[in-house]
Amino acid sequence: MPGAAQLVLRSAQRAGAGLVTLAVFHADVVKSVCSAAPEATYLDLSRSRDLFADRLPREIELHPHDVRLAGPGLGLGGRTRALVQALIQASFAGPLVLDADALSVFAGSPAELAEYRGPLIITPHPGEAARLLGRDIPSDDEGREMAARELAQVCGAICVLKGAGTVVTDGETLFRNGTGNVGMATAGSGDVLAGILAAYLCCFCETFTPLDAACAAVFAHGLAGDLAMDAKGCRGVVASDLIDFLPAAQQAHLEGARG
Repeated sequence: MPGAAQLVLRSAQRAGAGLVTLAVFHADVVKSVCSAAPEATYLDLSRSRDLFADRLPREIELHPHDVRLAGPGLGLGGRTRALVQALIQASFAGPLVLDADALSVFAGSPAELAEYRGPLIITPHPGEAARLLGRDIPSDDEGREMAARELAQVCGAICVLKGAGTVVTDGETLFRNGTGNVGMATAGSGDVLAGILAAYLCCFCETFTPLDAACAAVFAHGLAGDLAMDAKGCRGVVASDLIDFLPAAQQAHLEGARG
């Protein structure tokens, strides 16, 4: 789904990532994405055989980067599972964000994700969380918090459970977001969040942890949605609007922090 790739690239760029590289299974995706994000670079995996040898493509292993993100728009085929398994087993130990299809291919076996050696952040919506745990996710606040904590503990990850009042937890500390609105319940909104999160994780250090990055990304994403709704109305918001309002949301957040 090239639209998902566009949203991830553009949101990561607007969130401050200096260089964003897109790896694709199909070369045609590059043609459809490059005009929307001309500043990005690309890795064409369409001819790589490494995925079928249970290892990460050399194109990815040899590429210098600080954060990896996988899932949006990849599909539910065997190559997606093979890619995520290779990412988990790779020598790279920087932050890894798994979203969308990268989570769905591990339905019923979330403990496999705990093998990753670096900071792991998963960003399921309730449906993806239900597939991972093999049961429905409660809609009440307490039930959502318990499900998010369980996923974080089982996966050895920071869990961002999306939805009304997005929950962010590492299994112990928990943050419930207060920004955002119902207009954000639209296709691609999660892809935008994934891109913002990846960009913010590039900045993590001893004083700005991956958990801090996840909380900040969720807050800025929701605030951009609030600004978009104010300008376009609840029914008029689409995911790309969140990217358009992200710079203003980040500036407002920064000024609020200074104040």
